[in-house]
Amino acid sequence: MTDTAQGPDGLARCPWGAGPADYTAYHDAEWGRPVRGDDALFERLSLEAFQSGLSWLTILRRREGFRAAFAGFRIAEVADFTGADRERLLADPGIVRNRAKVDAVLANARVLAGWAPGELDALLWSYAPAARPAPAALADVPASTPRSAALAKELKRRGLRFVGPTTAYATMQACGLVNDHLWDCAFR
Repeated sequence: MTDTAQGPDGLARCPWGAGPADYTAYHDAEWGRPVRGDDALFERLSLEAFQSGLSWLTILRRREGFRAAFAGFRIAEVADFTGADRERLLADPGIVRNRAKVDAVLANARVLAGWAPGELDALLWSYAPAARPAPAALADVPASTPRSAALAKELKRRGLRFVGPTTAYATMQACGLVNDHLWDCAFR
């Protein structure tokens, strides 16, 4: 027995991917596909932090607003944001205006700006686990793992904020470090 759902095109999908069109597009084209590059990974890590406590659909529907507000998540540019930029972000209706999350993204950019090019990419991907059996049901998909806890601990040790084990695992899923598409999902 599996939890996949049939989409409007007749293809089996993870149940959340057969929902609103925004989810379907993200599920089919992005989620679980490998993402490389410091700026791209910074974006995913930041968006997963913003998602904490909210629906992913909320973040997904504001993604372009986040990209515009945070200079395309280019680490070097975000690291140079000023107090005026912070106030602009906190007043921007195109993003989630959570003070702690905005401050974490700005602080994380400043930390990451001091890292060598490719260092974030290498660090995150060093926590990719060996391939494991595909989950058959949503109940088989964890919210966090020992590897995501270790990744979160290392990111915090290096000065990053708002990167707990669940956020780290969601980033691992989003960026293809793990493949949590259900075994019979057409997009596995």
